[in-house]
Amino acid sequence: MLSAAGAALAGVAIRDLTQKKHSLQRNFPVVAHARYALEKIGPELRQYIVTSNDEERPFSRDQRSWIYASAKLQNNYTGFGTDNDIESGEYVIFKQHTFSDVVPPSAVHAGEDVWLPSPKILGGPRGRRDAFRPDSVVNISAMSFGSLSGNAVEALNAGAKLANCMHNTGEGGLSPHHRQGGDLMLQIGTAYFGCRDDEGRFDLDKLMKVVESAPVRAIEIKLSQGAKPGLGGMLPAAKITPEIAEIRGIPLGKDCASPSRHAEFSDVDSMLDFVEKIAQATGKPVGIKSAVGDLTFWQSLVEEMQSGSRGVDFVTIDGGEGGTGAAPLVFSDAVSLPFRVGFSRVYKTFAAAGMQDRVTFIGAGKLGLPDNALVAFALGADMVNVAREAMLALGCIQAQKCHTDHCPTGVATQNQWLQRGLDPTLKSVRVANYIRTLRRDLLKVSEACGVWHPAMLDADDVEIMDGNRTGTPLRHIYGYQPTWGGLSGRIRDDIIEAMAATAPQGGSAPPSGH
Repeated sequence: MLSAAGAALAGVAIRDLTQKKHSLQRNFPVVAHARYALEKIGPELRQYIVTSNDEERPFSRDQRSWIYASAKLQNNYTGFGTDNDIESGEYVIFKQHTFSDVVPPSAVHAGEDVWLPSPKILGGPRGRRDAFRPDSVVNISAMSFGSLSGNAVEALNAGAKLANCMHNTGEGGLSPHHRQGGDLMLQIGTAYFGCRDDEGRFDLDKLMKVVESAPVRAIEIKLSQGAKPGLGGMLPAAKITPEIAEIRGIPLGKDCASPSRHAEFSDVDSMLDFVEKIAQATGKPVGIKSAVGDLTFWQSLVEEMQSGSRGVDFVTIDGGEGGTGAAPLVFSDAVSLPFRVGFSRVYKTFAAAGMQDRVTFIGAGKLGLPDNALVAFALGADMVNVAREAMLALGCIQAQKCHTDHCPTGVATQNQWLQRGLDPTLKSVRVANYIRTLRRDLLKVSEACGVWHPAMLDADDVEIMDGNRTGTPLRHIYGYQPTWGGLSGRIRDDIIEAMAATAPQGGSAPPSGH
């Protein structure tokens, strides 16, 4: 009997080691099945012993389950009503329209293949040579090779190609893993990885060679990120492989520090000179990414851009809730404004000067969930970036070991054994499935609210509920003027024309004829 059990276990182990569908089983044969067994009865255990489906953080079980199901094209619907605390909790409500010109189709997968582009031309207002309209309002956020494994980066980029969206390289440079055919947004950080000389100084010629060597559509200058705003980063020497050292232009055997500040500029004036220098040399739209704290920077930026002689093409606002980057606990918990507050303050600064149409606004910070993303669009975002949610689609189980090099699913590690469990070919499809499903849900809710595109939602279409007692419109909470948050003029007309020509339409039963 013991020999039969041993043989059975050996058979399971061989199957686990050779299959590519489940990273955890591939890395931890046999014992991984215990996790799946616990996961299967997890809702019951949490309901009576531990936590509810909405209590886990940073992503609840409901949120993770929706992402996993979407990535696998499984049924991500729910039954028996919401399990949110509508009696006493705070939650978001989108106000559907009974009658409108937009009629959402009811089919489960309707809208997954619809073209859902940015409402604005990236780089258009400043006349950049390679200005373009991004094909997707959902794109993959900045996560560097080095912090993520090569297999994870390959899967993300191949997934971006399948989903027809952009993939941000992160500040770690453009690696071979980023060259799977997906369009790229190249990020330049404070250490200028991949575009620096032997002394670590910015090198424009190297940048131009990198841009010309890959499908780079835009360039993002990172000022700060939500995980560690105002603080630089550190890649431990143990995680620096020869490949990473070559791509970043750094030595082996030493911790790699990203400074907290840029050397090429020290104020808004010099930063805009740097932006224009890169834009003129490459022809690409150039923008900035930042978390939001003191508003002085943003006020100065708007003032410097008013003349129209210089300016950023886009602004990526990262929420202070933290993200994929490892950081001291106090920075993750207590530095920088959360996304909705920070984004709304920046948007209002531009809108008060009448400049909101001259910049593309991109949101980041747990916006890979439909309700969070739709609030961002109602506040004025034109696109959203997803990071941790894309990691979950890759197979991340929220083990929160990203900073230890011991990620059990091979997503955030340079350990060869662990990352072999992540099959890029399979996981790229799951990333694409997740992005398509997210776009579908954004489109369906927008259509239910009577508009053709999520960016057409405005601050009156959303309310924040205080339990089942009262609701307050976003416009009142964040102090928006009547025209702020939505689209207007030619931008609105162009996106309506584009969506009306491509989006599927629902309908009703045939009229009776009476």
